[in-house]
Amino acid sequence: MNGNLFVVLVAAGIVYGTPLLIAGLGELFAERSGVLNLGVEGMMLVGASVGFWVSQSVGGPNWIALVLALIAAMVAGAAMALIHAVVTISFRANQVVSGLALTIFGGAIGLSSYFASVGNLGLLPGRHQFQKIDVFGLQNVAVVGPILFHQDAMVYLSWVLVIAAILYLRHTRIGLHLQAVGEDPHAADSMSINVTASRYAHTLLGGALAGIAGSYFVLAITPSWTDGLTAGAGWIAIGLVIFAFWRPLLLLIGAYLFGIVTSLGFTLQARGVTLPPELFSALPYLLTIVSLVLMSRVVAGKRLGAPAGLGSPYVREEE
Repeated sequence: MNGNLFVVLVAAGIVYGTPLLIAGLGELFAERSGVLNLGVEGMMLVGASVGFWVSQSVGGPNWIALVLALIAAMVAGAAMALIHAVVTISFRANQVVSGLALTIFGGAIGLSSYFASVGNLGLLPGRHQFQKIDVFGLQNVAVVGPILFHQDAMVYLSWVLVIAAILYLRHTRIGLHLQAVGEDPHAADSMSINVTASRYAHTLLGGALAGIAGSYFVLAITPSWTDGLTAGAGWIAIGLVIFAFWRPLLLLIGAYLFGIVTSLGFTLQARGVTLPPELFSALPYLLTIVSLVLMSRVVAGKRLGAPAGLGSPYVREEE
C-alpha cells in the first residue's frame, strides 16, 4: 500500500513543497506589514549558495554542519532583505523595482553564481544532507507512514512554523499590530505602533526564511550546486501567498499542491512513464499563472486577505 502512486506523490510533494512553504511564510509576513518583496528568488539563491558553502566547509557531526549552514543561509537572506528594507522603507523607493533588482543581483547571473564560482561549489558533491527520520518507528504504517512519519527535520520544522505563524498573527499583540500596520499604517501610527520598526522586522524575517528555503534545495533535495537551482521557486512562493489569501494554513495546502505537481514528472519517470520532461517542468508555472488569474478575479470583487497598505510607502508627515 505504501508504494502506490498516491502515497509516493504526496510524500514527494511535501518535500518539494517545503521550500515553497517556508519562503511563502516569509513573504506572507513581509506583505502583512505592507512591504511587497519580489526579491524572494534572489534571496533564496544567495541563501542556498552561502548555506552550501558553509555545509562544505564545516567538519564534525552532520547536525552541527547543517545547523550552521541554516544559520548562515538565514543571515544571508536577511542581509539581502535589509537592502530591500532600506531602499523601500527608509528611502521610499518603488517596491516592485527594488525587488526585481534584488532578484537580478542575487540570481543565476548575479551574486549567488559569483559566490559559487569563487568557492568552486559546482565541483563539490554535498558533504552534509538532511536525512529522513523514522518518527516513533511508524514509517511503515500504511499510507500515513511515509507521508507523515518519514520526512526530514526541515519538513517538521516547517509545520512548526505554520502553527507559530497562525498563533502569532491571531493571538499575539505584535501579530495584531503587524496586521494593523499592513492595513492602515496611519491609523497604526496613531495608536503608537512603530510602523517603520514593524516593517523592517518582518521584511528581514521574510528574507531570513527565504534564505532557509533556498538552502533546503542544496541540503535536502539535491545536495549539490548548480546555478539557478531554485528555478523560479521564489516566484511561485510569491504567487502562493496570493493563492492562499495571505493565510498560513492555506499556504501550506497550496505549497504541497504545487509540490505534488513539481514531483509528478520525477515520480512517473521512475515508474517507466516516458513523457516530455519539458511538460512536467512547465506544469508548476502554468498552475501558478492559472491560479493567480482565478484568484485575481475573485479578489477583484472582494478583498480577501490582501493588506490594504500593501506596496505603499509610509510617510509619517502625510495625512
